[in-house]
Amino acid sequence: MPSLRLSGLAEGPFFSARELARARSFSRGEDGIWLAATLARLALLALLAWLLPPRIRALRLGPLRVAAVTTVLLVAAVWLVTLPFALADLWWQHHWGLGPFHAGAWLESQPAAVGPEAAAVVGGAVLVVALARRTRRWWLVAAPVVVAVAALFALAWGWLGEVGTHPLRDPALAADATRIARIERVPGTPVRVEDVGSRTRQVNAFTNGFGPSASVVLWSTVLDGRLSRRELDVLLGHELGHVRSRHVLKAIGWVALATAPVLWLLARATRRRGGVGDPANLPLVFLLLAVLALLAAPAVDAVSRRYEAEADWRALNATRDPAAATQLFQAFARTSLEDPDPGLLDYLWLENHPTVMQRIAMARAWAASAGRRSRGDPGSP
Repeated sequence: MPSLRLSGLAEGPFFSARELARARSFSRGEDGIWLAATLARLALLALLAWLLPPRIRALRLGPLRVAAVTTVLLVAAVWLVTLPFALADLWWQHHWGLGPFHAGAWLESQPAAVGPEAAAVVGGAVLVVALARRTRRWWLVAAPVVVAVAALFALAWGWLGEVGTHPLRDPALAADATRIARIERVPGTPVRVEDVGSRTRQVNAFTNGFGPSASVVLWSTVLDGRLSRRELDVLLGHELGHVRSRHVLKAIGWVALATAPVLWLLARATRRRGGVGDPANLPLVFLLLAVLALLAAPAVDAVSRRYEAEADWRALNATRDPAAATQLFQAFARTSLEDPDPGLLDYLWLENHPTVMQRIAMARAWAASAGRRSRGDPGSP
């Protein structure tokens, strides 16, 4: 797979001036909402880390109950402070024709969307506090537990993520999915459809689970006629390429590498305040985790872009249709208003996929490589 460089590839031949203007205007708004939400969240956590410790120490509920109560409070506070920005983002997408602005329906969906994650955070905090109260090297014990829970969740989500979905109803497209899965050497991988038309008009697809639970889920919007059959085949090749490359399992491997160092940093940062075993330090722990996540985002996004690029390359090998791949990537600028060539800060912190222009450049590189192979050029890969 070639490295992704624009190599002077101009946007003009692929997008009209209006398409570029719309995508950039939408992206600027998205960037502003993200930045405001991030600053608000950090400011809130810094304030809570300053104000809450004396009040937490005044509670007489036992350390583990105090840890649970404190974590619930922190999670609720973060959700509330970011709520206006989430609603602003929902309105912004509606303003640009990407979906309805049903704030009430969105709020009703939040318990199901946020609840499992919040429960996991509360359980994790209580576990960490309990371990830190028993041993100084608690992070060595907690790290494998965190990784094991993450792996079990990812495995289970491959099956749980199928709830509320249905199989492909188009026999021809289902046959394409079966054929491409065989080419990708992942035969039998389920491909299902999630109905999202009441929430968004954007197109999307993703891979859930790994091993026996691996599955591909398409949003119903990809089947509304805006994408051609050939473009859908490329999309299927991309998602099944993730399964072939075991990207979910590799992501768990990155979690395994990062967890122990992160927990050790938390132990060191809170040691003079009594350590993580003191629930009063949980606001500081949340603040530190938010800062670390922000600092690590460029590296995390770089890994994600590499995996997405690998899936694109596998899709090209499976479909042998770089023209359809180019059309699919162009469609993203229309269906989701993706900026084909975002600025550096946007690219580093917010882009977990290659840019549209990088993906088009890859399709062209694949076509050039295929042309050299067909001619039998000795330097072809």
